[in-house]
Amino acid sequence: MAPADAPEPFWRVTALEDMDDQQWESLCDGCGRCCLIKLEDEDTGRIHYTDVGCRLLDGETCRCRDYPGRQSQVPDCVRLTPDIVRTLTWLPPTCAYRLLREGADLPWWHPLVSGDPETVVAAGVSVRGRLSGSEQNMEPEELIERIVRWPDRTPRQAKGPPAPVARRLAGAARSRARKLP
Repeated sequence: MAPADAPEPFWRVTALEDMDDQQWESLCDGCGRCCLIKLEDEDTGRIHYTDVGCRLLDGETCRCRDYPGRQSQVPDCVRLTPDIVRTLTWLPPTCAYRLLREGADLPWWHPLVSGDPETVVAAGVSVRGRLSGSEQNMEPEELIERIVRWPDRTPRQAKGPPAPVARRLAGAARSRARKLP
């Protein structure tokens, strides 16, 4: 239990539009799902994820190899802003930007909650170890064979923390609590 006078985390009290750059950027959990190549069905408009990463996605760190210059190297890279986040239909269901847009809270495995960037991996949300390759090593027609469903789903283990993590999170919450007289 948090102290009664403890401030709420910024993501609970600040609208997406009102976040400063540091707050906005910290919402990214580093899963890499949004950097997977996606294909749109021309007939239905449905988006299909592949297990192929953008050529700038580092499969080990799940981060962009050139974040500041990404749009000059990958012209169709989407720079997320509050306005754009409100219109995108392909953000993964685990994405903090999507969760907050939909009025949900950040999950236990998000680094802002857990304090540990590795909980994204432990929860099965990260693309680490799940990529078949980079788009630069694939022919466009090969991408259809790489369509997968997992990026558009919340992994079972992400729904609740494993017992050791739950105990650690509960212990941290208790240590922040103050006793009332």
